[in-house]
Amino acid sequence: MAEAPRVYPIRLYGDPVLRRKARAVQATETLAVPGFDPQPLREVANTMLETMFEARGVGLAAPQVGLPVRMFVAVEYEDDEEENEGGEKPLRSRVLRSFAMLNPTLTVIDKKKDRTYQEGCLSIPGIYEEGVPRSRAVQVRYMDLDGQERTLEADDYLARVFQHEVDHLDGVFFLDRLPAEVTDDYRKELAGMQRKAKQYLNDLTQAEKRRRERQG
Repeated sequence: MAEAPRVYPIRLYGDPVLRRKARAVQATETLAVPGFDPQPLREVANTMLETMFEARGVGLAAPQVGLPVRMFVAVEYEDDEEENEGGEKPLRSRVLRSFAMLNPTLTVIDKKKDRTYQEGCLSIPGIYEEGVPRSRAVQVRYMDLDGQERTLEADDYLARVFQHEVDHLDGVFFLDRLPAEVTDDYRKELAGMQRKAKQYLNDLTQAEKRRRERQG
C-alpha cells in the first residue's frame, strides 16, 4: 500500500463507483482511498485538493478518487471558467477561495437556467460541452472539516461547480443532463475510458492480492 500519496488517481468514466449514490460522512472519520493506507478525512480532503490542482480542475468529488462518500473539494479562481487555460501559471496563485464540503445539500434560489458555460469533468478528460442546464444561483448547506454546519450562497459559475460536484455524489455525469445524442457522439472516446477504468480496477485488485500474500 502506498503511504501519504501526493495525488490520487482519478477514476474514469465506466468505473462503477462513479455511478453509485455516495453515503453520508463524518468529519472525524478515517478513510481509505483504494490502493492507499487509511488517512484522517482532513488529509484525504487535502490530497484531493492537490489532485484537483494537478489535473487543472475546479472541483473534485470523493467518488472520483474511489471513495463513495458525500464530500467534495472545489475552488473559486480569479478567472473562473479559464482554469484549464494558461498552463504556465500555477493554479494556486489564482485561487480566491477553496472549499471542502461534507454532506452538501443544494437549494435553488434562482430557478432560471443557465446554459452558456462550457462544462467538462476530470473523469471524462478531453470532453467539453456547452448547454448543460444549471440553476443560476444556489444555497449550499454543508459540514466543514471541523464538523461545523455551514451555509453558503453561490451564483453563476461557482453555482455551476457546486451543482456539478453534488451530481457526482448522486452518480450523475454532466453528459447525463444533455440530449442522449451528445453522449453518442463521444461513444468511441467513452469506450476507451471504460477500458482504462476496467484495467485500473484489475490492477488495483491484483495489487491488493499481492499485498495480502506478503502479509501471509
